Amino acid sequence: MIDHLKSLPCVWDSLKNSEKPVVLYGMGDGADKVLRAFEKFNIKASAVMASDGFVRGQSFHGFRVKKLGELEAEYGDFTIALCFASQLPEVMDTIRSVAKKHETLVPSVPVFGDVLFDDEFIGKYAEDMEHAYTLFADEQSKAVYKNTLSFYRTGQIPLLDGITTDKDEAFNSILKLGDNEVYVDLGAYNGDTIDEFLGFVNGSYRKIIALEPNAKNFEKLKAHCADIPKTELWQLGAYSRNTILEFNNKAGRNSAIADSGVKTRVVTVDSILCGTAATYIKADVEGADFDTLLGMKKTLKSCKPKLNFSAYHRFEDIFKLPLLIKKLNPDYKIYLRHHPYIPAWDTNLYCV
Repeated sequence: MIDHLKSLPCVWDSLKNSEKPVVLYGMGDGADKVLRAFEKFNIKASAVMASDGFVRGQSFHGFRVKKLGELEAEYGDFTIALCFASQLPEVMDTIRSVAKKHETLVPSVPVFGDVLFDDEFIGKYAEDMEHAYTLFADEQSKAVYKNTLSFYRTGQIPLLDGITTDKDEAFNSILKLGDNEVYVDLGAYNGDTIDEFLGFVNGSYRKIIALEPNAKNFEKLKAHCADIPKTELWQLGAYSRNTILEFNNKAGRNSAIADSGVKTRVVTVDSILCGTAATYIKADVEGADFDTLLGMKKTLKSCKPKLNFSAYHRFEDIFKLPLLIKKLNPDYKIYLRHHPYIPAWDTNLYCV
């Protein structure tokens, strides 16, 4: 598999060697990371564009942000580097529509951290990537794994099309939640994944334990769950040990451990459960996924809860997390699914 991966065109080489102008599509954190990577790989950006409804005469890193039509009038054709993510059907349709007219690649920058998916990364983790492939329990998981790594390597969006499935498939065919679940929601945000859980169990369950570190999100979570019975809410983050860390305090789902920010208590799942036998754990913990697993060693060994873990915050998550899960409890069957999203976000591990 690694030999095949190395044989594929590297997105950084494709952008560097493009004979057409390279245009950034999008602004914000993603584009900042892409521009830093451009400096590393000596790639020249010629312009910045946004979808028509977002262009209001603003500038980004010294570029005036332009509409697609303006750039077509100026350059004719060009190569697009996509610098944002979306799961909205209409936005993904727009991305695919643009990609039909102009070559569109997705530079491989991580959601969290600054480790790039490049030749150095592949060389460093080749053995782990090969090993993780053997752990997946079905052919769909293996196809998701291969195509996702190939997407990281090439930035080619069509690689995601053949491996995308709805969450219903994972919940109905893999997790198969019952009416007596003890659900632990790590990174509960505003309660949307509690609603998701309630939908799949038809409102019948034994207990819900939810952790959310961000103060504003936690207030929304409390309000949302005010009338939901048998619910225990904690303003805490999940981690490998009980301590206090600094979080960036960004709004929405982007609250995460940072070099500076708001001091926030984090705990291990083992300690918060205090022996309670969890049956289902969902984790979307914004880059702290590996550490969160380390903090639930006893839980995984003693009661083997069903797991729903994000595997896309860092490039290494897609292989490091299944390797760790299998190490902590070899009895787990591990599945991998990618749900509708461009780029390869919402790529999750489901373990039973």
